[in-house]
Amino acid sequence: MQRRTLIQTAAAMATGALVWPVAAQAKPQVEVWKSPTCGCCKDWVAHMEANGFSVKTYETGNNAVRARLGLPQELGSCHTALVNGYLIEGHVPARDVKRLLAEHPKALGLSVPGMPVGAPGMDGPTYGGRKDHYDVLLVEAGGKTRVYQTYP
Repeated sequence: MQRRTLIQTAAAMATGALVWPVAAQAKPQVEVWKSPTCGCCKDWVAHMEANGFSVKTYETGNNAVRARLGLPQELGSCHTALVNGYLIEGHVPARDVKRLLAEHPKALGLSVPGMPVGAPGMDGPTYGGRKDHYDVLLVEAGGKTRVYQTYP
């Protein structure tokens, strides 16, 4: 037990309260479908892991899973992910995934269509610091979208 937990437990016992130490929260599990040869997908997975997500990868491509989940083709990118029931398509920043999980909107998930340079996974030294404007889209059932976050 950590020192702080011991102090809190001792203080609670002195007042007669019952306290249980709180276990560390598990990392959100992300499942990713991608091509086995895609480097930018690997970089996005590393970005998610560096931001507190646990990632399981399927090296099978993503077209079939994207279609099964109901994401319109025009919103597609090079990898498709699922986290807590939400679809995450393409190079969505981890901070937007965290926001989605905290807000819990009624939606299919988030998408960054295409592969914009500067988005996580598309931001390595190969791109020379270039950053293209892109939007993270909130995708509702039926494919209707609205801008969730803009990156100028």
